[in-house]
Amino acid sequence: MSRPAAIVLLSGGLDSATCLALALEDGFDPVALSFRYGQRHAVELDAAAAIAAAAGVEHVVVDIDLRAFGGSALTADIDVPKHDSVDAIDASTVPVTYVPARNTIFLSFALALAEVRGARDLYLGVNTLDYSGYPDCRPEFVDAFARLANLATRAGVAPADDEGPIVVHTPLIELTKGEIIRRGIELGVDHRLTTSCYDPLVVDGQPVACGRCDSCLLRRKGFAEVGRTDPIRYVDEQGVTP
Repeated sequence: MSRPAAIVLLSGGLDSATCLALALEDGFDPVALSFRYGQRHAVELDAAAAIAAAAGVEHVVVDIDLRAFGGSALTADIDVPKHDSVDAIDASTVPVTYVPARNTIFLSFALALAEVRGARDLYLGVNTLDYSGYPDCRPEFVDAFARLANLATRAGVAPADDEGPIVVHTPLIELTKGEIIRRGIELGVDHRLTTSCYDPLVVDGQPVACGRCDSCLLRRKGFAEVGRTDPIRYVDEQGVTP
């Protein structure tokens, strides 16, 4: 019996890699969907490709250029904020690394692909506990998009008799970064393949994480919480750490 299809948004980070593993565990035949959107940390696409290959799933990459709008340190000539400690991250305000409407745009593409592939399940690795204050990571946003998905699609308006509604799965939304890492370890996620840095350097042809952007700090905090060493490389005052 064939497994039902699902669309998993795969950025190349540890959250989305864990989401992909969870979709497989849930019994789906996932299609991983990534975007080349003009992001300064485009090395994440190489990570996404490696993660999809390791999982043995189809990987679709869509080209869109959000640099046309700007407004974010990830798509415009704006410095990525750096901190010395995770305690300096202010999740009460929307940071400059927020890309306007990014998750809305990405989910819309995922919904279109789901209609073509006959999928009724979308997976999104958003999180509300250890995150940087992005408005499109909140449960209210996810619920609103799910309602839209069931109003604005042929599959939502006229489902087959044996089909349920379109569902947006957010299995990590109430987990800490440490809990996400632990779950990934349990599922066999190879964290060496993942990348999280917003402003990576390239050393000897390989990406090296800055270690001080919000995403790096939250990732390192998560690995510390589970008593594991993060397997990716970071820049420190002496150069590059293994």
